[in-house]
Amino acid sequence: MSDDRRGVGDGSPESASDDLTHTTESGDVQMVDVGDKPDTARRAVARGEIRLSESTVDAIRADEIEKGDVLATARIGAVQAVKHTWETIPMCHQIPITNVETEFNVQDDRVVLEVAVETTGKTGCEMEALQGVTTGLNVVWDMVKAAEKDDEGQYPGTAIRGVEVVSKEKRALE
Repeated sequence: MSDDRRGVGDGSPESASDDLTHTTESGDVQMVDVGDKPDTARRAVARGEIRLSESTVDAIRADEIEKGDVLATARIGAVQAVKHTWETIPMCHQIPITNVETEFNVQDDRVVLEVAVETTGKTGCEMEALQGVTTGLNVVWDMVKAAEKDDEGQYPGTAIRGVEVVSKEKRALE
């Protein structure tokens, strides 16, 4: 990383930036003040995947995982994570969640999860969507880890990948 980083919070005035809204003039981190922003309708969609063995995917489809219904449990975990994002991301505002949609796409060697979050407020909900995806995929891993473990206790090929925000929308309230 280059030495020209700004806003790294080393306490020096040179580290702060007018462009960085999460730092004070002295370079300390802070939560952004959104109090003067107008309420808007917002939607964010995030997606990610967990790569699994084909036999594990077949067991998920057949509802043969010992711990229970993998996708139902992952859906609950994703929704809970969305609702609690502000508690785990330090500079994230607590926002009113108006809707959460989860969609699983079970493929031959992976489960893809897409989480859409909606809110009406002063700030976006992409962190909530990302949190929903990562937690939902972590729940899948937790539910299937016994089936994925090899003889050495490892998880060859099992990986959570491609977690990203795929869309953001914002519209004025009518």
